[in-house]
Amino acid sequence: MEAAIERASVADAEEILLLQKLAYRSEAERYDDDRIEPLVQTLEQLRGQFGDHVVLKAVAAGAIVGSVRASEQGGTCYIGKLMVHPNKQNQGIGSRLMHAIEGLFPASRFELFTGSRSEKNLLLYEKLGYRVFRERRVTADYGLVYLEKN
Repeated sequence: MEAAIERASVADAEEILLLQKLAYRSEAERYDDDRIEPLVQTLEQLRGQFGDHVVLKAVAAGAIVGSVRASEQGGTCYIGKLMVHPNKQNQGIGSRLMHAIEGLFPASRFELFTGSRSEKNLLLYEKLGYRVFRERRVTADYGLVYLEKN
């Protein structure tokens, strides 16, 4: 069954936060790296983002299996890190969420970041037309990769 892409509401915040924590934990296990820190966002902080961000969710069998959030400023759409449930990888959910976000914003530039250890994500974004334009070291072992699409 294909996941439906829908606009999320504040009522979905708790389930989205659980998905984000699961995705971070899965990434840390996949790379056998306990330095990949779980999301440090609180439920209240996530709920507060619904006021100035568009949050999309992917829903399958009544559960949220993916999410992404974005906002626009000055012609640039800033996209938060894409999250897909570890058991739903390679099902096109990430691509569909990204296309849906791009379709909602008439931006001339799209910008997002991902962890540098997310090689799988980098391949997905490359297929969607994104390219690396900057990298920033956060710690000796972890950095962020910034991607753009014009």
